[in-house]
Amino acid sequence: MNLVVLQNWLDNASFAILFLTMLVYWGGAAFPNLPYLAALGTGGMAIANLCMATLLGARWIEAGYFPLSNLYESLFFLTWGITTVHLIAENSSRSRLVGVVTAPVAMLIAAFATMTLPSQMQASEPLVPALKSNWLMMHVSVMMLSYSALMVGSLLAIAFLIVTRGQDIQLQGSSVGTGGYRSNGYRLHKASELVSQPPAPPIENNGFTRFESSGNGNGNTAVLGLVAAPESQTVTFAEPLSPQRLSLAETLDNISYRIIGLGFPLLTIGIIAGGVWANEAWGSYWSWDPKETWALITWLVFAAYLHSRITRGWQGRSPAILAATGFVVVWVCYLGVNLLGKGLHSYGWFF
Repeated sequence: MNLVVLQNWLDNASFAILFLTMLVYWGGAAFPNLPYLAALGTGGMAIANLCMATLLGARWIEAGYFPLSNLYESLFFLTWGITTVHLIAENSSRSRLVGVVTAPVAMLIAAFATMTLPSQMQASEPLVPALKSNWLMMHVSVMMLSYSALMVGSLLAIAFLIVTRGQDIQLQGSSVGTGGYRSNGYRLHKASELVSQPPAPPIENNGFTRFESSGNGNGNTAVLGLVAAPESQTVTFAEPLSPQRLSLAETLDNISYRIIGLGFPLLTIGIIAGGVWANEAWGSYWSWDPKETWALITWLVFAAYLHSRITRGWQGRSPAILAATGFVVVWVCYLGVNLLGKGLHSYGWFF
């Protein structure tokens, strides 16, 4: 079996495995009483990750350079990065919902690379002069890994918004994971206590507090109640969320923050390396190329996200919306600006 045949087999196998893995994760979410589905999903992601690593390695051997010179290779490297970050996130969170949101994205990217791109765009070609540099591996690989981490973190933030139905709930733990309840959201208590329990006094500076339900198994439903400031002495109620849903939301918020915290330094290093490479290749560290401009926009969006969590102590809906916006921004930076066919980064893609 020559390398070309091996590559064709591996890319199709990667897509098929990711498709089946997506179905397994969705089945596990629909039928949570089948624990073996979680192990099958993790195994499927690991096998797909190995197939794509082998595919990229085979292209490296065939072409003689790091396989990140065209869209086909870039998409598979991105998918490999997403599956790698997925395995890290799933191992950290112990939640099936990670695969529910990441497996479809990985599968769609692999499908686009395998079935949509014409054969001439999938073939290895000689590098253009600007890419004949050791910076190819340093800059492009780090940027692609940062995109993978930021996409996964943003997808988990989107999942958080879905799980919480967009409500501004209060979560356990600080932004840096040191524990403790913040007091800028909702309090959790039993439905039977909503009438008899007086509103709690405000904590910190916004009149909200949160308490944990007793969880005594007596069938009482835990809901989220909005505690008004003492001067009004009135209580309004948010749409009920179960303790299980709150626990899942808390896990998603925490792991999303940590994954984005991993991707942001990689993005920073990749941009710096790109500036050094640009100076070596084109004589300028920064030229406001469309790709460079959107890389800066991406950096600013996720810098604002981390600043809001670390410095301002934001949690829950507001930073999740910012991260969800970042998901779109990453895609525009990675692929959208190349559709224009303009700028110094347009080679090796569509034009």
